[in-house]
Amino acid sequence: MELRGRICVVTGASSGIGRATAERLARRGNTVVAVARREEKLRALVAAIADAAPGSFALAGDVSERGFAERVVAETVARCGRVDVLVHNAATPLHKHALRVSPDEVEATLRTNFLSAVWSTSAALPHMLRAGRGAIVNVSSFAALVVPPREGAYAASKAALCAWSEGLWSDLAGSGIHVALVHPGPIDTEIWEKRQEQSGYRGRRWPARAVADAIVRAVERRQHEVVVPGRNPGLVAARWMRRLAPGLLRFGMGRMDPVPTGVFDEARGRTDPDRR
Repeated sequence: MELRGRICVVTGASSGIGRATAERLARRGNTVVAVARREEKLRALVAAIADAAPGSFALAGDVSERGFAERVVAETVARCGRVDVLVHNAATPLHKHALRVSPDEVEATLRTNFLSAVWSTSAALPHMLRAGRGAIVNVSSFAALVVPPREGAYAASKAALCAWSEGLWSDLAGSGIHVALVHPGPIDTEIWEKRQEQSGYRGRRWPARAVADAIVRAVERRQHEVVVPGRNPGLVAARWMRRLAPGLLRFGMGRMDPVPTGVFDEARGRTDPDRR
């Protein structure tokens, strides 16, 4: 699928990877449906891309609510007649030790990072099947491939997105609908500022436009799975260590991001009446 003149829905478009992707698609002459919660940032985005993509518009709301996630597709089809590309990029971080995270926080993370993609995909597939073509891009995370400390719940939400995508590869074979899975590594976005606990990572962060470029390539070249940055030695080494030397990988992660001091005593104190 050549990405020109297409109707492209991008979630999480108010900043970071989503905004960079929307701008990239607009520059190529596509109509962008920008989706996020922050309406003022969406209006600014639509104004910025108006010259290149005059038919673009914003839909403000929370994709973790099923009704809104499905309405995004319905309204896009109502206004544009079709939906060609779905980019599921909306995500919420959950960088928190397992003994401090609550089941409600995990559920909310799953709704945003995984279930929102399921809801909008299910709504879009009938339209794409009738057209005989379409592309779905699920933005996962390198954390789903190699799980960092205090990222278990977040990584689980992204791993669910990975499994869903891999199932779609088989289930949609021969339909004309392509599904791409993109794994960003350390990307310079707002997500670092929203973490509940301090991260031990101190390395380089790549620009969001690197992921946006990878998303476009994955659609046009029908790539199924992409890691960004693709040839970073640290990410390559981590994947090989995960397979061949998992104990060494766990040791290295423990040195990079050690267990917070006192976390076990805190947990014992919450359950032991004598410590209260």
